Amino acid sequence: MVTMTDLRPAAPADAAAWDLAATVCDPEIPVLTIEDLGILRDAHVSDTGQVLVTITPTYSGCPAMDAIRDDVVTALKGAGYDDVAVRLVLAPAWTTDWMSDDGKAKLAEYGIAPPTGKAAVGPVRLGLSVKCPQCSSLNTREMTRFGSTSCKALYVCNDCREPFDYFKVH
Repeated sequence: MVTMTDLRPAAPADAAAWDLAATVCDPEIPVLTIEDLGILRDAHVSDTGQVLVTITPTYSGCPAMDAIRDDVVTALKGAGYDDVAVRLVLAPAWTTDWMSDDGKAKLAEYGIAPPTGKAAVGPVRLGLSVKCPQCSSLNTREMTRFGSTSCKALYVCNDCREPFDYFKVH
């Protein structure tokens, strides 16, 4: 599995641009950066000084991508880069396997159950227990496959009776 450490560019100029882009938070889940989510895929500074940042949406229709693109441009321009472009790529498709362990921990602290397991290859769907982020019970059930955003499902804990979002394995 490729980790964020593997993706962060080695060249100092590229790494500096990456580090700035990595500070941008997801507007829907503000405790997560785009690096935590694994949607930050590359940053490159050309010989002419243009910065090109590559991001992959969690879903092809993710409504947060325009805001994320604008926030990446703002962060880099605020640091003195004049020419900034953000490229959206759909392939390879984003997977929750790209989320950092730190990001998953931040989700749980925020009250969203992090994805459990690894993304399936092929059309396999398994029913996994989802731990309640409030009381840690595994006695939970899915109420609806789509929660507050399309990347989350709405669950309820049968023990503490609290509803919560679950960031779906994708």
